[in-house]
Amino acid sequence: MSASVTVRVPAKVNVQLAVGAARADGFHDLANVFLAVGLYDEVTATPAAELRVTCEGPDAALVPLDRTNLAARAALALAARYGIEPDVHLHIVKDIPVAGGMAGGSADGAGALLACDALWGTGASRDELLEICAELGSDVPFSLVGGAALGTGRGERLTVLPVGGAFHWVFAMADRGLSTPAVFREFDRLTAGTDVPAPVASEDLLAALAKGDTDALAAALPHSNDLQPAALSLYPELAATLDAGLRAGALAALVSGSGPTTAFLVSDPDAASRVAGALAASATCRTTRTTSAPARGATVTHHA
Repeated sequence: MSASVTVRVPAKVNVQLAVGAARADGFHDLANVFLAVGLYDEVTATPAAELRVTCEGPDAALVPLDRTNLAARAALALAARYGIEPDVHLHIVKDIPVAGGMAGGSADGAGALLACDALWGTGASRDELLEICAELGSDVPFSLVGGAALGTGRGERLTVLPVGGAFHWVFAMADRGLSTPAVFREFDRLTAGTDVPAPVASEDLLAALAKGDTDALAAALPHSNDLQPAALSLYPELAATLDAGLRAGALAALVSGSGPTTAFLVSDPDAASRVAGALAASATCRTTRTTSAPARGATVTHHA
């Protein structure tokens, strides 16, 4: 058994989130275009007397440290499959916003799964790891894969997408979180009595990603997130953040996933700095981050 394994795993932005009507099981069919971005959590797995989770970094106090944490659930799932005692200490270094719609919890689940797989030497195949990821949550498989992908079903069935170049982003973190289930419930309320179309990925958006064409992606982003009206309904102040970023020169703005983080596509790193500065000065958000995409999925960075 290894002494420790560290895995770095990225955040995501949903450049499209098409949502179908609620299914009988309570989930929604999705056409979810994921793009991994260069904000990362790190998960380190080391042998321990029992399963334990610790966390440091921004908003670490908001991260549950019991067995509801996706990192802990990942370790338990892998251990159960291979008949291993889940005696591991998982230490999470958070840099992905907590409850921000950027899949930070899912990233930790994928990171812990890959770290424990390497620590315990299970020899699990990629398909087995993805199967466990899908059992843990809809966003977890993409955190393992990274890059860009189309998620269908409830988002867990992935088709890897080509990306022809780098895209530059600014993210604005809100003052409080939003519950993903609450946002979906609000979507159901807002669409009650209407004919919700089956979710389909935008051909224009996929073509823009494949070409690495920032302007074409910007043109495809407005109204690409079907959860945005629900997020704005629950958190109306986000509209001011979106407006501030557009006024500062962002090419497009949207709520990231179920929110409340807002995402701004910009032309280059200099534009990112200008937009981030304007957003910070606008007092419409708590903090901002700049980065680029696509980013690699969960990756072992230390194995000793």
